Formats: sequence, structure tokens, C-alpha cells
Amino acid sequence: MLRSYGDQLIKAPNMDCLARNSVLFTRAFSQQALCGPSRTSFLTSRRPDTTKLWDVHYYWRRAAGNYTTLPQYFKEHGYHTESFGKIFHPGIVSGQSTDYPYSWSKPPYLPSTQQFKMKKVCPGSHGKLQMNIVCPVNVSTQPEKTLPDIQSTQHAVQFIENWSNLSQPFFLALGYHKPHVPFKFPENYLKFYPLDEIKLANYNIKALRLPSVAWNPWADLRKRDDVKSLNISFPYGPVPKHFQKLMIQCYYASVTYVDDLIGQVFAILNKKGLSNNTITILTGDHGWALGENQEWSKFSNSEVATRVPLMVSVPGMTGKSGVHSPPKYSSEHQYKTSQGLVELVDIFPSLVELAGLPPLKTCPRNSFNVTVCTEGHSFVPLIKNATLSPQSPSVIKNWKSAVFSQYPRPTLQPEADSDQPRAVDSRFMGYSMRTNSYRYTEWIQFYPNNFTVNWSKVFAKELYDHDTDTEEHVNVAADPKYQDIVIKLSIKLRQGWRNALPPTCT
Repeated sequence: MLRSYGDQLIKAPNMDCLARNSVLFTRAFSQQALCGPSRTSFLTSRRPDTTKLWDVHYYWRRAAGNYTTLPQYFKEHGYHTESFGKIFHPGIVSGQSTDYPYSWSKPPYLPSTQQFKMKKVCPGSHGKLQMNIVCPVNVSTQPEKTLPDIQSTQHAVQFIENWSNLSQPFFLALGYHKPHVPFKFPENYLKFYPLDEIKLANYNIKALRLPSVAWNPWADLRKRDDVKSLNISFPYGPVPKHFQKLMIQCYYASVTYVDDLIGQVFAILNKKGLSNNTITILTGDHGWALGENQEWSKFSNSEVATRVPLMVSVPGMTGKSGVHSPPKYSSEHQYKTSQGLVELVDIFPSLVELAGLPPLKTCPRNSFNVTVCTEGHSFVPLIKNATLSPQSPSVIKNWKSAVFSQYPRPTLQPEADSDQPRAVDSRFMGYSMRTNSYRYTEWIQFYPNNFTVNWSKVFAKELYDHDTDTEEHVNVAADPKYQDIVIKLSIKLRQGWRNALPPTCT
């Protein structure tokens, strides 16, 4: 949801400015549409089946292996590494320390006001405070008179302002909570999005022939006081149209709020003269549904849940410098884009290559005792190709043939915990593969006693033809004319990510 990705309503000039000095990946995907597993996956460059993390109740160093992380690798190669806000998922998932001291030179900064995420701090009806999903606020009335992302930005800006060790490079990770739920942001950002200008999703009814196991009942929304008051039927809803508009309005406002904070970081980088030698990556840990196919939130294998923004700015390669002061919008903005299929597990090896550090080797099939390796692939060839005019079609042709995501479910029918089941309660795993033309998913047996799967027990299939159905409205897995494609994609899904790597990858 950015102008650089085709959304003309959003107002995010600072991210758009970064986009003009970056390569934009238009088809980037997370490995699981849930914060903890996704972040652990891309920060270790290992997929959820290797980290053994499909929920938020395990620490990969204890549950799987002592895997080296992206910031840890830079730290071990002479970088000063610091973290502000949400980078690793906090708590058990990152060892109750956000992986300090392994990954960070100093203890990570976590905003104190994040503790109020599940508290009654939102203006409600009759003057009462509520725990709402829709939560525009007067910041001065909030606990500590601030918000988490404001705090994280202030500390990141202070770090850059005080950085004076020109002999040592730094690795700065800044993680924003918004536009994650609840949509709590300074109320003045609503003015950018009048409610009468908000449009509902083009196709806001349940996808045709969607298997029940694939449905995400958006339980995280249902916990909120304002959603509870709507008495929405479980598990399919739908959400009343007026409330859909409110959520979309607040999502947009949250993005603009965060964009202003990002602008403060860009400003201090410019002021300190660091823009010209700082590589910048902007991405997210998963997507988020805003009513498409009657879905909300994440917690699924759908395109809208797994697709993420990804822009990479490399001074001297993708633009004159990393960031600039944002100019006025123009319809003539040109972006350097790549259509190549990429995954969040590709970020680690890509940053390593861009920084000139020793490259990562592809992980062996059993990598639990291998501390440093990647289950992704450096997308630097795509960055270089995107800066050419015209681009070389052979680079895309010889790139990955597919990317992969997955999501667990406890039951075949939607239940209250279907969106975030514990691994020990999961009985089915949805393995999803996105190719240039299709998304294909199989829901198979998962055994929580030993965390294995049985590929011979397939309970449901999904196939979406992206050449004719980019929004995945119709599951055509049972359509007779697609049966040859289903057979081919089923074989390819089982062959896994290794078989989809570029031909030159070893």
C-alpha cells in the first residue's frame, strides 16, 4: 500500500522518495504470514521448517540450531549493530533478550509504551476508554504522552546524531509497529483520508471454492471491543461496510504516520552526511488483508497475506544517494522495478554481498549443526538488472522459478485459534508455492509430536491463476482444464525451494 506500488490514495512521500532511489521488488514474499516465524526466518535466512518456529512459543537457538543471524554476521565482521523497536519478535521467540548479545552490540531498545497494546487506551463510546482496533488518539492523553513508534524513532535518530566512530561501520535496524493492529496513531492523520474517499476492496466476498482449512477467521480483530460490539458471526462475518471503511481509513492513516517518522530518520542521515554511503532496505514481515475476499489481517497463505513491500537503496548503484528530501508528487515519477520472484530469506545473503562480506553458502539439506548458511539466494543480480535500460530479460528468465510460504492450522474447520495455533496443537500444514503464473497450495498432515509432515495425506488443494485472477477470487484446483497444471505444480511443490533456485546456484 504505497504510491510506488500503485496505490494513488496513500500519502507517504518519504517512503516514495526512498523508492525513487531504490530498486522495487514487485513480487516479494514472506515465508509465513505471522510476525515471530517470519522475522526469525528472514533474520536467519532459514525457512520455518528449519527454524522449527511456526508460532511464537520457541527460541530457534534452543528448538532448532545455533543459527547465525543477519545482524550477528555483520557484528562478527566488524560492524556496530543496534536495534530499535520491533526487529526480532520479543519474548520467548528471541530468547527473552531480543537475541542480545548474539546479534547486537548493545541491548536492543524496546519502546516502553508497547505494553499498552492490549489495554483500554482508545477513546470509546460515552467517554469510556476501550481496547479498540480503530484507535486514533490525542497523543498527549496516552500513557507517557507518547506512542511506541515515536519512541523508537527518537532513539534511532539519537543514535545516528551521536554516531562519530567513522572508522567502524554500523548496522542499524529500526522496526515500526504500525500499521500493525491496533490502528493506534495520532488522530490528526485522519485528515488525509476523508471517509467518503475510502473505497472497499474490489472483491470483498469470500473466495469461491476456498477450502475451510485455508480460511483465517481474523480472531485478532474479534478480541477488540469495537469489533465485539458489531456481533459479527463466526467464522466468516462479514464485517459491516461502514466499519470496513473505518479500518481501511485508519490503516492508511497509520502508514502516513509511520512515513513521517521515517522522514525524521532520513533527515538525520542527510544532516550527518551518511546518505551517500548507507545501504537502506525497507520491507515488512508479512502482508495484511483489508477486506479482500472477505479476509482481514494475515494468518494465511494468500497473496495479500504473504506479499510484502521490498525496496533496496544502494548509493551509486540504484541512485545518486540513499535518501533525499521528498519532492512534490508528480505523475511522471519513474521507478526501477524488478519482477523477479524474491523471498525474505534472500535479504541476508543479498546484504552480505552488497556490503562486500564473505558470501553465504546454500544450506545443506540437514543444516541444524551448520551455524552460517542460507536457504535463500542473493538478489543482487536483479538489482543490477533493474538499473539497466532496457533490462535484460534473460536475468529474470534464469532467476528463481518459484517462492514458498506456509501456514499451520489446528483443525480443518475454522476455530478460535485457527489464526495462531501453537505448534503442538497444529495438525495440518499449508504449503504454498508462487510461480510466475500461479499460486498453488496443498494442506497436508502435520504431526506435532515430532514436527514432521506426511505428504501422502493431502486434505485440500488451492490453485489460483494469476494470469487471469490476480486477486485470487476463484480456486480452480478442481477445474478439469487445470488438472495437468495441478499435477505439475504438485510435483514442483514437493521438490521444494532448492529445485526452484537459479540454475547457477550451488
